[in-house]
Amino acid sequence: MADIQAYPFVRHLRGTPTTYIRHARGSRLVREGVAQSFWFRPLSAVLSEAPVDDRELPLTFHARTRDFQDVVVQATVTYRIADPARAVERIDFGIDPRSGGWRSAPLEQLGSLIIELAQQYALELVASIDLATALVDAPARLRERVETGLAADERLAEIGIAVVSVRVGPMRPEPDIEKALGMPARELVQQEADRATFERRALAVESERAIAENELHNQIQLAKREEQLIAQRGQNEQRRVEDAAAASRVDAAARADSVRVVGAADADAERARLAAYRDLQPPILLGLALKELAANMPQIERLTLAPDVLADALAHVAGKR
Repeated sequence: MADIQAYPFVRHLRGTPTTYIRHARGSRLVREGVAQSFWFRPLSAVLSEAPVDDRELPLTFHARTRDFQDVVVQATVTYRIADPARAVERIDFGIDPRSGGWRSAPLEQLGSLIIELAQQYALELVASIDLATALVDAPARLRERVETGLAADERLAEIGIAVVSVRVGPMRPEPDIEKALGMPARELVQQEADRATFERRALAVESERAIAENELHNQIQLAKREEQLIAQRGQNEQRRVEDAAAASRVDAAARADSVRVVGAADADAERARLAAYRDLQPPILLGLALKELAANMPQIERLTLAPDVLADALAHVAGKR
């Protein structure tokens, strides 16, 4: 928007580098161009201002495909006023000489025209394809069709409008249709997820089985080693018992030999002693017996001999003499 300063009887207008200013007085053109700055009288001046910079115009509309499915089309048209002198002659870009604002809404009028033309070309293309094609290939084809159609449109050329570019976003069907179309993909993703889960579980089971087999193998090895240890301990114990028995037999044999030798010696001594006593007289043997008895008897303080015992003994002695 131009900057207008008010002074007594006159005004001063200062434009911008992206605005086209046209100054007329009556039916005579006084000046025109971009980045204008000049004095004028507000009562006689006719001013027009048109932007010459690039402007973006977003548009969203519904379209129906060949198979009668509704889709939402989103696009952005970038345009500029390439011939502002022609544009101000066809569209009211007049501004108030006091405030500098537009008397009408020229950009809205121009935007409505561009939107209607773009929708017309887009609807024609969408109506000729089915839903699947529209969702996959339509954005590129739609951008090319709208851009070509707007560039060749005679109405825009007469106004001096040039289309810089057209951008088309992905089309969106109705929510239930979109959900139905996405179901196979979701099912495929779910199947892949389930397959990955099953593979992971199978790998885990295989790992657990390998671990269990390893543990079982270790237990078997330990059991074998324990069996070998028990067998070795049994052999060692058997060998110890055999060695102890052999030692006992040797010791018993030695003791038996010793006892046999001692017994033989005692028997020989006893035979010799008996042989010595064999030729002695009974009184002598009796005396020796009494001596032996006296040696082995406890101490006797008194001895009482009956007369008959003493008489028999004396008579026996006397008869021997």
